[in-house]
Amino acid sequence: MPILFGVVLLDLIGFGIVIPILPFLSPTLGADKMDIAYIIVTYAACAGLMGPFWGRLSDRMGRKPVIMICLAGAALSYVMLGMASSLWMIFVARGFAGLLAGNVGVASAMMADITTPENRARGMGLIGAAFGLGMVLGPMLGGLLSGDSASFTLPCIFAGGMSVLAIIAAALFLPESLPAERRAAHRQEQRSGQRLSVYKMLHNTGNRLLTLQYVLHTLCVSSLTYLFPLWAGDLLQWNAKEVGIVFGVQGAIMVLFQGGLMGPLVRWLGEWQFLRLAVSTFFLGLLCAAFATTMPFMVGSMFVAMTGATLCMPLMNTIVSQRTPTQYRGRMLGTSSAAASWGRVIGPLTAGTNLALFGYRGAWLGCVFVISFYLIWVFREYTRQKNAATGDIRGGS
Repeated sequence: MPILFGVVLLDLIGFGIVIPILPFLSPTLGADKMDIAYIIVTYAACAGLMGPFWGRLSDRMGRKPVIMICLAGAALSYVMLGMASSLWMIFVARGFAGLLAGNVGVASAMMADITTPENRARGMGLIGAAFGLGMVLGPMLGGLLSGDSASFTLPCIFAGGMSVLAIIAAALFLPESLPAERRAAHRQEQRSGQRLSVYKMLHNTGNRLLTLQYVLHTLCVSSLTYLFPLWAGDLLQWNAKEVGIVFGVQGAIMVLFQGGLMGPLVRWLGEWQFLRLAVSTFFLGLLCAAFATTMPFMVGSMFVAMTGATLCMPLMNTIVSQRTPTQYRGRMLGTSSAAASWGRVIGPLTAGTNLALFGYRGAWLGCVFVISFYLIWVFREYTRQKNAATGDIRGGS
């Protein structure tokens, strides 16, 4: 687990460096607010198309080589972004990055391989903590390296260097988690034509509605990360440096909860009760953002929303992995990762449209409307799981 944590962390530091840069880099090359949304969508759409492929490939050839391939793609994409001298080059760089963005799903499958059901939530929390720590160091580095002169080449090259370091760390220290016999069995299944369709796999594992929540979840998260830099820039006159510091502080909060508190809280509350609390916190933060007009209230609402949001994903990954047979684990987590990517396609487009038509309050209220369905689902599912557990206890007695 510590080795996988380190590899994912190095990768996500590079990813985090780019977050506060894009909303300020793109306008220097002629982009408007909707162009920024289209850039985010380009990355997400490409990731959505390729997510199931990387998960399926990791079931066939192992997790480690797929992680290294995706890291190499990330390194090259950051260099392409740093060298961009026109708007179309940014689109190409982000599209290429999306095509190779299979690491989160494959790393989650590797974590599921090496953990038992009892400590899986803690393992998924470590993946989330790596993401959070990457969000601490990455955006802060991105903001500081860009500086007041708004030079973006250096942070992009630095991000590529972090991915190269992650490749070296994976090659030297990361063991393969998927036994050779399981990889061979998966290849034999594919050759015999017995492989399940995606729909059949979702149906058989009971993950259809749960996979839809990945779409709703990342729709709102991507809307938030799209809106906040623009919101802070327009209302507070902030630049990439200030936005990067805020995202860095939020990353520290994520590390605290996911790295230290996730395991104990899951043991105390259970996955479903904890997920209900996390989605409710996400909803509350977005609702507060819709009515925030001062800097403390604006930043505080973002912290509340993102804290709830970042707790949701490890919990959902834990539930998905527990429901899925091991031979389909990589494919299932790749599919859920792809579903999350499609949410990142819809989110910025929806938020950008609402921003153009209704302003910032209307854009935030649009997020509140979407997350309401997420909230209804988790409360209903929690009640169903609780009733089923009560029935099992009564039946056993």
